[in-house]
Amino acid sequence: MSKAIRIHTNGGPEVMKWEDIPTPDPGPGEALIKHEAVGLNYIDVYFRTGLYKAPNMPLIIGQEGAGTVLAVGAGVTNVAAGDRVAYAGPLGGYSTERTLPADRLVKLPDAIDFQTGAAMMLQGMTAQYLLRRTYNVKAGDPIVVHAAAGGVGLIMCQWAKHLGATVIGVVSSEEKAELARAHGAHHTVVGYDTLVADVKRITGGAMVPVVYDSIGKDTFITSLDCLAPLGLMASYGSASGPVPPVDLGLLAAKGSLFLTRPSLNTYVAKLSDLQKTAADLFEVVASGAVKIKVNQTFALKDAAQAHIALESRKTTGSTVLIP
Repeated sequence: MSKAIRIHTNGGPEVMKWEDIPTPDPGPGEALIKHEAVGLNYIDVYFRTGLYKAPNMPLIIGQEGAGTVLAVGAGVTNVAAGDRVAYAGPLGGYSTERTLPADRLVKLPDAIDFQTGAAMMLQGMTAQYLLRRTYNVKAGDPIVVHAAAGGVGLIMCQWAKHLGATVIGVVSSEEKAELARAHGAHHTVVGYDTLVADVKRITGGAMVPVVYDSIGKDTFITSLDCLAPLGLMASYGSASGPVPPVDLGLLAAKGSLFLTRPSLNTYVAKLSDLQKTAADLFEVVASGAVKIKVNQTFALKDAAQAHIALESRKTTGSTVLIP
């Protein structure tokens, strides 16, 4: 038998129950893994509350983890029993053991421990595709990063600095500005009111080739106004709500701009892309250029306490659950 946190109905943290479940057998193309650490993400709260619809009930939430392969099903060649692995994506993470498609697993290098592996896959691979593929950041590029003190933001600040970019981090408080600067932001702007003027001053009027915006509705026009002609806006989140319908003529009027709404799933849909994305992430973390801060750990059985801490903004950096 295995153990898992399951929810039978949507609601508050109290709906998460620590239960016995049969240990699943891996089917064709699947692997069975024993979790050593499970990542905590805000998307877990969305599935628990019902904001994101559950595929079925009872549901095991959690989309990120690291552990050891116990067995593989027929046709699996990319991992084998005994491999240290990590993943991001498929639901089912809040469990001691689980099966998942083997082509969603990547091997975890010895230089990276399980807690770090579990904490960095979703946010780290998001930072990778944004900085290396959505727009390929080059040395000397000035870039704007919204929510620079958030999980993805702190990784992006470090990684972009490592690439030689000039990072303009946008944050909501002086405390967060300090955190962003400590992680590589060269300039910080608190709030959005003066952002366009600040970017103009910092760049000597040239503006920036790319803006990474996870805020959405509240910052959409401001972000476009920070771009140089032919600049790219990557709108990859909607913390303030979804962007309302937009007149495409705006993009022409503001300088023949490019606009994309990317998501990680598309960028890692093929196993080869997943492996390349993860390898790039592992390399910058193992080198020390990007540090992943696991600032809180909870026992998996105490996942409700972890959710309470997350929702009340008591956590910083990454949080992992230990089975």
